[in-house]
Amino acid sequence: MALKGVKVLEFAGVAPAPFCGMILSDFGATVLRIDKVQNSSDLDIDVLANGKKSLAVNLKTSEGKDIIKSLAKKHDVLLEPFRPGVMEKLGLGPSVLLEENRKLIYARLTGFGQEGLYCKRGGQDINYLGLSGLLSMFGRAEEKPTFPVNLVAGFGGGGLMCATGILLALFERANSGLGQIVDCSMAEGASYLGSWLFRSQELPIWENKRGENLLDSGAHFYDVYETKDGKYLTVGAIEPHFYEQLLKTLEVEDVDYFDFKKGKDVFKKKFLEKTRDEWNDIFAQTDACASPVLGIDEVADFEGNRDKFVKKDNGIVIPKPGVKLSRTPGETQALKKRPRVGQDSFEILKGLGYSEDKIRDFNSNGIIKTYT
Repeated sequence: MALKGVKVLEFAGVAPAPFCGMILSDFGATVLRIDKVQNSSDLDIDVLANGKKSLAVNLKTSEGKDIIKSLAKKHDVLLEPFRPGVMEKLGLGPSVLLEENRKLIYARLTGFGQEGLYCKRGGQDINYLGLSGLLSMFGRAEEKPTFPVNLVAGFGGGGLMCATGILLALFERANSGLGQIVDCSMAEGASYLGSWLFRSQELPIWENKRGENLLDSGAHFYDVYETKDGKYLTVGAIEPHFYEQLLKTLEVEDVDYFDFKKGKDVFKKKFLEKTRDEWNDIFAQTDACASPVLGIDEVADFEGNRDKFVKKDNGIVIPKPGVKLSRTPGETQALKKRPRVGQDSFEILKGLGYSEDKIRDFNSNGIIKTYT
């Protein structure tokens, strides 16, 4: 795989950082998650940890810090999701670790960045999205802005953008031989993800209020419609030739392209005449840009999605890597087990040269946590 041989230290976090590590792992990187020894809960919330290893270490001890320093010397990437200053207080900031390993890629994934008014404040995806400028554009007319769960800032602007930064730094290192700091803020990353939305503001497609424009649910030809069976169909017939095919397939006439209100009324009634799957069969041979809204429990069995997902034994559906490489393709690690906290601590420390007696001493003194 493309990242075979790349070694990553991923400090345990929630969602965005594990997603970043998951991307690297799916394309061949070896990812070691650094957990807290205090994490004794049996609740496994890191659902993106499959195929990774776990070392549980107490970073408040000098011995624990020494372990991280030793690991940082042997790894290519360090990924940390803490607020600004946390790693510096531990004596594990980039100025220290990059001095000891000049090839290290030190990736920092935060909500609001390393500097600025909000940098030390807590936040969630919805807060980052609000500051990014994008949330103001999401939602229907006369309604409050609607946030798309935690997808845009946390995973798009955060995890995915951070993975991109790491790959860029790895590429540059091939030429310079030097590592560098990758600084990724979820708020800034979300804004950057929305570059087209920002840059297209001067176009006439955004001349109305939210929910009354071409792409934000204002237009009748770019929306979601309920069908006879209570399911839904998406319509995206923006271009005139697609719109013509849509009208022809629906067998409706005299619905002007720019008459959004009349179009909505006509389409709502029309789509309620048949079930989602009946409409899907009708639109299957057209270019009307109409397709079904699939539930995550049915997406893997849909004919158009064959070989794009895998299923776990419990029926959970997992997407395969969305980027396909012809020679060095990625492979989802989701079918492998998720690591228990500290399950690889013994193996990792032995690899660093610690004796078994020393490792047992560390474990009994709470410096590390092991599972045998």
